[in-house]
Amino acid sequence: MKKEEIKELSDKELKERLEVAEKEYLQTKINHSITPLDNPSKITKDRRMIARMKTELRARELKIK
Repeated sequence: MKKEEIKELSDKELKERLEVAEKEYLQTKINHSITPLDNPSKITKDRRMIARMKTELRARELKIK
């Protein structure tokens, strides 16, 4: 998902996707500690995507105030 796609989502959709992404990230991290992933850079990509979503949510909160 790109930055433009994140900005197009509504607040509710963004929060739902963030929640799902965080769960998937934690599960991936746990799985990686047990058996190494074929592509460990996925963990970094997931973490950065979560940060982008949180940044957009925070920007929207500040815009409202």
